[in-house]
Amino acid sequence: MTFSRSPARLEPVFYPRPWGALSLAPLFPEKSHLAEPIGEAWMTSSESRFAGGSFAGKSLAQAWTEMPPEWTGIEAQNFAPSSGSFPLLVKFIFAEDKLSVQVHPDDAYASAHEQAAGGRGKTEMWYVLSARPGAEVLAGLKPWVTREKFERAIAEGSVVECLEHIPVSAGDAIFVPAGTVHTIGPGLVLCEIQQYSDLTYRIYDYNRRDAQGRARPLHIEKALEVIRFGKQSGGRIEPARAVRDGITCTYFAAEKWDFHGKVSAASSREHFDLLIFLEGSGNIEWPSGRAAYAPAQAWMVPAALGEYRFIPGAPTSLLRAYVPGNLGEYFRRLETQGVTGAELSRVVHS
Repeated sequence: MTFSRSPARLEPVFYPRPWGALSLAPLFPEKSHLAEPIGEAWMTSSESRFAGGSFAGKSLAQAWTEMPPEWTGIEAQNFAPSSGSFPLLVKFIFAEDKLSVQVHPDDAYASAHEQAAGGRGKTEMWYVLSARPGAEVLAGLKPWVTREKFERAIAEGSVVECLEHIPVSAGDAIFVPAGTVHTIGPGLVLCEIQQYSDLTYRIYDYNRRDAQGRARPLHIEKALEVIRFGKQSGGRIEPARAVRDGITCTYFAAEKWDFHGKVSAASSREHFDLLIFLEGSGNIEWPSGRAAYAPAQAWMVPAALGEYRFIPGAPTSLLRAYVPGNLGEYFRRLETQGVTGAELSRVVHS
């Protein structure tokens, strides 16, 4: 079967959460005056459907199993585990209340203990789209926190006092590797890029109850097995000012692009790209076609597309995410691809 190499947009899937928002405007203006709070919009859910192109109407999970190397990239086998599931989950988070204090396992633990849930760990990063005054995230343990002190804090209900408090504002980025205890405070809208995994071990949930008086389950024993005590590696990221200074973790990389004029880009033969539009509108153009983009859209760019460009009708901000392959070749390509008409002002790196 022949597949076109045109970029394709994915439809979001929305999930209610007790800490979510009753309005997702301005990102999703149609999601206003909601009957129940929505906390997450998964842009690359396995259930997300392609809005057009060769895979139109198919879910991402179904399409991923059919995609040739021209779409996935020649190194897809290096980042797609035996499960064959899509490697990156991109979501928007709408936090009107504080999330539970939680931790995610790494690949080794997930593979050994969570095969039924996919066997994949969860390392993630957050990019802050908007933040009310005083908003903060909590990520990582304070230097004095040992396992024994943390267990005592769980029993006493004082877990929050063990975490580093990080004030945030729009444009900040936070890296949360597996094993990092964390939570998100109220008043924040984030874009999260992560390994495709929903494994979460809840440690503390502020004694919240649902309408039936039920508490959400905690996972203390598993959490204590995966928490990284001692030196912490997560926290705020200072975005690089030059593309060649960008760095990446094993699982993903993400670049922040801001532009108001035409921008040339090029896909990599090694991996597909995900374009997550945050602000602005305009067109994506490639040799055989063009399509309009708008905020709160996620587009998948096939690895073999080649050159393409953005023609903005309004100043545009986006995150470009990918799974790293040959990074040396990738950064050489970025340095020589001839970006014109705009500054790639920040590279959010993980």
